[in-house]
Amino acid sequence: MSSLELQNTVKEALNALYHHPDDAVRLRADQWLQDFQRTIDAWQVSDNLLHDASSNQETLIFCSQTLRSKVQRDFEELPSEAFRPLRDSLNNLLKTFHKGPPKVRTQISLAVAALAVHVPAEDWGDGGIVNWLRDEMNSHPEVIPSFLELLRVLPEEVFNYKIAARPDRRRQFEKELASAMDVALGILTACLNINELKEQVLEAFASWLRLRHRIPASTLASHPLVLTALSSLNYDVLSEASVNVISELIHYTAARNSGGVSEQMPLIQVIVPQVMNLRAQLRDSSKDEEDVKAIARLFSDMGDSYVELIATGSDESMVIVHALLEVASHPEYDIASMTFNFWHNLQINLIEMDSYVSNGNQALIEAERNRRLQVFRSSYESLVSLVSFRVQYPLDYSDLSKEDQKDFKQTRYAVADVLIDAALVLGGEPTLKILYMKLVEAVCSCQNDEHSDWRPAEAALYCIRAISDQVSFAEPEVMPQIMSLLPKLPHQPQLLHTVCLTIGAYSKWLDSASSGISFLPSVIDILVSGMSMSEDSAAAAALAFRHICDDCGRKLCGSLDGLFQIYHRAVIGEGTFKVSAEDSLNLVEALSMVITELPSDQAKKALEALCLPAVTPLEDIIRQGSVTLGQKAAREITVHIDRLANIFRYVNHPEAVADAIQRLWPIFKAIFDVRAWDMRTMESLCRACKHAVRTSNRFMGITIGAMLEEIQALYKQHHQPCFLYLSSEVIKIFGSDPSCANYLKILIESLFSHTACLLTKIQDFTARPDIADDCFLLASRCIRYCPQILFPSPVFPSLVDCSMIGITVHHREASNSILSFLSDIFDLANSSQGKPFLSIRDSVIVPRGASITRILVASLTGALPSSRLESVTYVLLSLSRAYGSKALEWAKESVSLIPSTAVTEVEKSCFLQALSDAASGANITVLTVPIEELSEVCRRNRTVQEIVQGALRPLDLNIMANNVS
Repeated sequence: MSSLELQNTVKEALNALYHHPDDAVRLRADQWLQDFQRTIDAWQVSDNLLHDASSNQETLIFCSQTLRSKVQRDFEELPSEAFRPLRDSLNNLLKTFHKGPPKVRTQISLAVAALAVHVPAEDWGDGGIVNWLRDEMNSHPEVIPSFLELLRVLPEEVFNYKIAARPDRRRQFEKELASAMDVALGILTACLNINELKEQVLEAFASWLRLRHRIPASTLASHPLVLTALSSLNYDVLSEASVNVISELIHYTAARNSGGVSEQMPLIQVIVPQVMNLRAQLRDSSKDEEDVKAIARLFSDMGDSYVELIATGSDESMVIVHALLEVASHPEYDIASMTFNFWHNLQINLIEMDSYVSNGNQALIEAERNRRLQVFRSSYESLVSLVSFRVQYPLDYSDLSKEDQKDFKQTRYAVADVLIDAALVLGGEPTLKILYMKLVEAVCSCQNDEHSDWRPAEAALYCIRAISDQVSFAEPEVMPQIMSLLPKLPHQPQLLHTVCLTIGAYSKWLDSASSGISFLPSVIDILVSGMSMSEDSAAAAALAFRHICDDCGRKLCGSLDGLFQIYHRAVIGEGTFKVSAEDSLNLVEALSMVITELPSDQAKKALEALCLPAVTPLEDIIRQGSVTLGQKAAREITVHIDRLANIFRYVNHPEAVADAIQRLWPIFKAIFDVRAWDMRTMESLCRACKHAVRTSNRFMGITIGAMLEEIQALYKQHHQPCFLYLSSEVIKIFGSDPSCANYLKILIESLFSHTACLLTKIQDFTARPDIADDCFLLASRCIRYCPQILFPSPVFPSLVDCSMIGITVHHREASNSILSFLSDIFDLANSSQGKPFLSIRDSVIVPRGASITRILVASLTGALPSSRLESVTYVLLSLSRAYGSKALEWAKESVSLIPSTAVTEVEKSCFLQALSDAASGANITVLTVPIEELSEVCRRNRTVQEIVQGALRPLDLNIMANNVS
């Protein structure tokens, strides 16, 4: 198709995309346009259409986006001699569209900036892009707005990883811009004379400041650009660009490479007074909200950037703190919350001992720390009062959209974090006293009638609950009064929900405080009421009940009959209880924890009673026959098994649990035999078995053998991944027991050999990632707990071959399990248990070493997502440490396959040097950069990635053991 025909086709496709009534036609047009953008013809066609005066806006936007994308990602497609015509064409387009559509102009500016990232300054000519830009602006003053936009985006592109530049070139580009900083600021200063361009100039200045290039503070303090931005703060309407500049200057003075606060003091002394002059405007009700937000942002930026200075508690710093308290008091949450990060960072500076190391000995450190805490006490006391009201439910809460309700909950979480910060500075008890006074005030106005406002009391309790971890378990004054107030509060659903959660939060106080035990009956009565009020309050009550039984278990042993009544009502669903099946698990756990505190003889009987409500319905179902059992919905069975799982998990009486699982095994076996096809039921049942094995440990006796025989046989038929997971739990506990070695050997050989038959190609891993995940988790467990069984076994080589097939599976958990398995093999020498099997390991790995390395290099360079880079890097470095010069040869073979057009010899050498250093014992944490850079180079665009993967062909290397040997 000729260029002209392609141009017409692009126009027709765009017309169809935006205007055709048929969705299918629009979809086809969109796909065609996407495919077109990836072609080499897209360069010329887009350029032609942009220069075509008849092109409509849709065409111009599409073509400018295409050209920008091509320059960013596909610049290497062009011959080197194409650079100058491309630069000149883009320059002409900038001039053409200086009064055209802003979107088009921005895309062209981004394209020129991307071109500058690719092309070194010496090849660009004219002293590099900034000098070229200055000359162009001098020659074409009418186009200055377009060139200013280009000047703004230039420094931003340093950090744009969509541009397919090599890491070395990206670093070089940053240096080129840094060396051109004076020229850039000179251009911007000259443009200040054009009044209508002032905003644009300042935006560009802010962009250049983000480079954090070290301009002397004394130079900036008197620089016309800085003075212009500061003077703009005095205007009635704040300039957004000025605020951006000052914000960047504040961050600039605190940047790590800025030389420290003392070096930046000339600039800080210019900025801070000017910002402080804005304080009165925070209280000006006539001020535009956006302006107030901008002012609040500057105060917050100062707080965040100068927090270490502020933490000294000097008079000057306290002026900023008081201003930030004013911001925190603003009625608009979005404005007030800008300070929350500051209060958190200030708290860390005041509390952490690392902040005081320069003060000398321990006594001086403690004295200075106490002085600072005292200085900031009143500020944090004010903060508690200023933020606590924000958690109060709005009157129209029930009418809010789900999104707004979610936002309100996030507000409450954020306020809770601020209160915790305050409590860490003030101490839990002083903070509790402030919040208690708010609760008393709220309770006085919250009478037990239908017209009372419950919201202030709920808000105070929410805040009291938030700081529970900071309040002493033995607090003697305020907590007894709070606990006395709780039964007097009205039973409004949301209030009762928070009351229940507050009781749960202070369960340790109920156990430890001298008066705590006297409140247990009344708080349990409240929780029972909560279980009957609503589903939300029932969930909160069940959770609180669990916390109380966990912390006060010994004190509740004598009340077991009463607790069992609550348990039976909730689990069986009697009466008015509204506890869901999921929340009832908290009650199961609660009773389990109390039973744990019983003597062994009593625990066994109590455990039977605890299991009964779950066992009886299962027995009833099984009694109806296998057909009924097979037809039941999974949830009708798993709801009971999940309760048993939690009992086995939380009743810490190994012998009693072992007896229970032995008694229940016929029920479990019946479910295994009939419903092995049902993944949901099997996962629930395996989870119950797992917790029984964990708790009972070596008391499991004959039951463990029967359990393993069952899952071994069923796995061959039904391939349930949870059978592998249950086996890994057994390996963890029994793997080192010589008496179990024989049946564990039979188990893992059966499971692994069958899994290897299921996973023979990458498509199998993609289709069943859960099996791959649990298989290699089990294999890693075997390496750690029973290497004496795994390594001599004939399944070990086939397991390694299986892992080689699946390394490149994209499923995150499956991929990570396979990579962990390989690194565990390579790290075998680190384990005393594993060392005797190094020769067996080597006999399997060495013949496959070249292929494993090549698959790992392919994974690093694009076969796996970049999110897996850290895991792949670790495996490669582990391989290098284990096999030294052999691994280096394997790596050289692999990277030599990659064409030099994709990866240069220097880049390959840096990568190989990192592996060589790892083999020599260097700290691997410092070796990751060259490996990450090889990955970045190979992924820089789709074409390069395809070239690299085509050269390495990881999916062709799935070599089975019989082929290797």
